Amino acid sequence: MLFDTHCHVNDEAFAADREAMLQRAFDRGVQYLLCPGTDLRTSREAVALSRQYRQVYAAVGIHPQEAAQVQPGDLAALRHLAETEAKVVAIGEVGLDYHWPEPARELQQQVFIEQVKLAVELDLPIDIHDREAHGDTLDILRQYGKGLRGVFHCYSGSLEMAEELIKMGFYIGFTGSMVYSGSRKLKRIVKALPADRILVETDCPYLTPPQHRGERNEPAYVHYMADEVARLRQWDAAEAGRITTENGKRIFNIL
Repeated sequence: MLFDTHCHVNDEAFAADREAMLQRAFDRGVQYLLCPGTDLRTSREAVALSRQYRQVYAAVGIHPQEAAQVQPGDLAALRHLAETEAKVVAIGEVGLDYHWPEPARELQQQVFIEQVKLAVELDLPIDIHDREAHGDTLDILRQYGKGLRGVFHCYSGSLEMAEELIKMGFYIGFTGSMVYSGSRKLKRIVKALPADRILVETDCPYLTPPQHRGERNEPAYVHYMADEVARLRQWDAAEAGRITTENGKRIFNIL
């Protein structure tokens, strides 16, 4: 039993073999997948996949790197998807990314704030991208996200920040970067967190685990993250799969 809680299976990287790629995941024991949008088009694609495959659920949102491309009506369209599609279980992938100089930070913040407000209004969890923007991300959540719950995907912060996020109602997602031998900080965090707040994800087609270095990532590989959690926590692999799956089902309210 596995849950890939963040996988871009709608990405063009899978255009030639999407069905086969998903079948490999199902065959490997992946029973649930959450596919986030990064703009209106990819959000609609995520919804379409959730309709086609019972194992796939969708999140709808605008990624910070797409903030400058937002058109009038996009947020209203995302709201409509979230309100009318039963398998839209989160607002995401949204947040802040300060790694690159563009889009402007102020614009990213504006788009993020509107989507935080949307998640609060619709009582949906939020799936957050936070890259080199920890302080501003937390400030926005504290100001506009009272009572909001969700996931910090591909976690890159400190243990202290993770502990604060858990108090705020968030879960912590770990990708292939946690599996690399040099990821000592992430490994310490996995060992220290409450068991009921740990999620595993591929973020495919990105962040391929070291066992497949140089290849395209895909949901079938999420077991490497669960196996590493099991090793660090001294669980067996089945227990790690069960716990992280139940955590994902709980935060995304999948019955």
